[in-house]
Amino acid sequence: MSPSGADAEGVVVRRARLRVGVLVALAITVLVGAVGGIAYAVMAHAQEGQVRRELRYSTDYGTPSAPPGCTWLFSLDDAGVVDRGVLRVPPGFPLLDDLDEVRGSGRELERAVERNGTRYLVLTRPGAGGGAVQAVFDTRFQMADRRNLLLALAVAELGGLLAAVVTGLLVGGRAVAPLAEALARQRRFVTDASHELRTPIARAYTRVQLLARRAAAAELPDEHRVGLDRLAGSIRGLGDVVDDLLLSARLTGGAGLGGRAVDLAAVAEAAVAAEAERAGERRIGLAVVRPAGALLVIGVETALRRAVDELLANAVRHTPAGGRIDVRLGRGRDGGVELTVADTGEGFDPVEAGRLFDRFHRGAGGVGGAERRFGLGLALLREVVEGHGGTVEATGHPGQGARFTLRLPAAQPAGG
Repeated sequence: MSPSGADAEGVVVRRARLRVGVLVALAITVLVGAVGGIAYAVMAHAQEGQVRRELRYSTDYGTPSAPPGCTWLFSLDDAGVVDRGVLRVPPGFPLLDDLDEVRGSGRELERAVERNGTRYLVLTRPGAGGGAVQAVFDTRFQMADRRNLLLALAVAELGGLLAAVVTGLLVGGRAVAPLAEALARQRRFVTDASHELRTPIARAYTRVQLLARRAAAAELPDEHRVGLDRLAGSIRGLGDVVDDLLLSARLTGGAGLGGRAVDLAAVAEAAVAAEAERAGERRIGLAVVRPAGALLVIGVETALRRAVDELLANAVRHTPAGGRIDVRLGRGRDGGVELTVADTGEGFDPVEAGRLFDRFHRGAGGVGGAERRFGLGLALLREVVEGHGGTVEATGHPGQGARFTLRLPAAQPAGG
């Protein structure tokens, strides 16, 4: 079953809380990441600068036999002899090509070398007497400091993220509490107002019908009788709107539809019979095709009847004189029950199909593109169908009619 009523409102509130939590977590994550990135960049820049200063100091004042810590110093004299000092040097050093290039060009050369599982920074500068000096610095300790910083930032990011989610959920709960209260108050108002309006509307409708009968018996002028009939129709329409609001409030009130086994085919036939007179007045053909036997679904018969009535009323409204409306019932591929109402009316733009079921949606019509107002009926229809665990979809094209398909899960056989 689709979530409805208080459950649907609860879903909205929970989603809002989650959204607030995620946004807060994202903001804190970005903030911690930005601070961490700046700290890492500053640290790396400072380390690189320090290493370069030490390399220059080593090439200016150091000797191959006693270089500073983490540094190896090589010198190339003008005769091409390399002084490696007395210390053990890392494999692959010195970089003889750099020494030869600097001795020949007189320009210093700096490069980073990945070797021996670490990173070396190598500075080669012209030496005294036409030679060259090369200083090699092992940056393994600086790289270890950077890795430790990244690990600390990752831990801080994770901790901040968790704290942000919890904080966001708590803050979100308080932030969306007014929304939940407003939804509940709106639902209670609709329910109370609908209940209070039903009785006076029913009384007014009864009195208008009585006046209409008396007018017919008294042989009043036709315009008076027609006026009374129209007034009765208007009051009946108002009563239908109130019933729609009450049913919608019930669907959104968390009371649950519940229900029992209902023969959807019988409901559809009764709805078609009730609509036949109005369709006949407009010279619209109306037929129902159903298989033999019952098509049982679990639900509330009055709610399902309201849904089928709306499909038929919508088809009659938008089908011109001389058109046709076909109602077909059967089993779907998944074993569920399908009801289709197809008409030869004005149709609608396919891009509007997904929005037809929005409350009071206004959209372009079929021929001529005139604006059509769909009101509460189709929105309530979708609520009823989804409240029964089903789906409804609409297809159509301008000037080529429309087709509404209602799908409901079939009732399980007794003992099944």
